[in-house]
Amino acid sequence: MTRFKHIEFYIGLVGASLVFLVLEHLTHWEFLYHLAAVPFEILIAVFVVEHFLEQRETKEKRRQLMYIKSYLFRSELRPLFLADFAALKFPAITMAEIRTASLETLRVMRKDAETAEFTSLEAMEPAIMEYVKAEPVWHGFKERAMTFNFEGIFQDMIALLHFTGDVKLFKEKFPRRLFVHEAAKRPELLARARKVMTDGITSFLDYAIELKEKQPGMFEEMMTDYILSMEIQEGQ
Repeated sequence: MTRFKHIEFYIGLVGASLVFLVLEHLTHWEFLYHLAAVPFEILIAVFVVEHFLEQRETKEKRRQLMYIKSYLFRSELRPLFLADFAALKFPAITMAEIRTASLETLRVMRKDAETAEFTSLEAMEPAIMEYVKAEPVWHGFKERAMTFNFEGIFQDMIALLHFTGDVKLFKEKFPRRLFVHEAAKRPELLARARKVMTDGITSFLDYAIELKEKQPGMFEEMMTDYILSMEIQEGQ
């Protein structure tokens, strides 16, 4: 992105080189030939430096995003992920198993979760409603994705907000009916609901893997929080 902001500067360097080359051709002064190489050398140096700076900036933004995700995963999104895993039939994964799993086992869980199955339509409903409740989080992620220029995250949030908007519209018209029963009549809508929940589970496992690998202390704290919340909900 930075490179396009300096396009006039780059054109100027190329133009200067061409001028020197033309003059060298007309005058046959070898000195001008060497001068023509200088702008190209500057151009190459600028590209290398900007590439390095962009990589460092992206790495820093992703580090910031990891800390933001840590807060959200441990607070505002905790009920959502607990509801996701509570509805999960396959793979059968518990928070306690995630906490004690090795990195290799976590990666196997993550792979299996790509083809997640859920216990029933009714079990999916509470999780779907948690996605609706978390709309402010999705808007926040969308804004951060725009700021950090993370196009993939931005597109994911737009798709998620479209889905939660459909759920809200249905519940406003039919507050006593389950959204999943309506979705079951429309295969495409039910597929979207399953994809949203599957993506939620895989996102949680992705983050768990990232934390266990890079911030094991933070991973342990997060999983302790989840297990405690689950035990409180179950009255243990």
